[in-house]
Amino acid sequence: MGGSAQIWQERQAQPVRDDEATTYVSSFKSIDAFGPLLRQEAIRRGMGSAGKVVVLIDGAAGLENMGRQCFKDYPQIVDFFHAMEHAGHVLDALIGKSHPEYKKQLRRWAKRLLKDKVQSLIKEVRQQSAGKPQSAAVEQALGYFVRNVSRMQYGTFRAAGYFIGSGVVEAGCKTVIGGRCKQSGMFGSQSGAENILALRCIHSSRRLEDFWKYRLNEQAAHNDALPLAA
Repeated sequence: MGGSAQIWQERQAQPVRDDEATTYVSSFKSIDAFGPLLRQEAIRRGMGSAGKVVVLIDGAAGLENMGRQCFKDYPQIVDFFHAMEHAGHVLDALIGKSHPEYKKQLRRWAKRLLKDKVQSLIKEVRQQSAGKPQSAAVEQALGYFVRNVSRMQYGTFRAAGYFIGSGVVEAGCKTVIGGRCKQSGMFGSQSGAENILALRCIHSSRRLEDFWKYRLNEQAAHNDALPLAA
């Protein structure tokens, strides 16, 4: 599991990521154990003095709970591209991906979501599927949106200068973690993977110098004193 802590700045009401601002943490532990690691990194990065803090994640219940426990009272945003992926599931259940209107309707969902219209979309789709054989499948697909209405107010979030896409995290998981552990022919032990990924996160976070200073100081405390030369 991987994550990143980032510092944002606003320029002309648009969020812009600072150069070399992303740092990474990784762990094979459960989400309950990973959350505190992410919080610790955010605190190290200055979360306590930040003007604005948001938690940008997908709509998984485990991540939502992690956000509430480790980043209490900070607004959560469901990644827009995950939302669009689930919009595709709704339309697939409603009309099918082969329907000539599928792509047009998907673009319409994107525009409506960006205008805080998620509740209107839920209502419209329920009306369209009422009494039809696919109504149960549609309602199941809509559950993702019903559970996340407050976290899908993308128009409001963008007006506040927030990012609504977690592409930086997705890219980090692909390049820092997947690039070392998911390529063809790669295998090893979990402990070995944990160690190499920790090192890759440190390197990608530009903290190698700090890491080696820490290691040298830690090891020096365990070394026996060398005998003085005669």
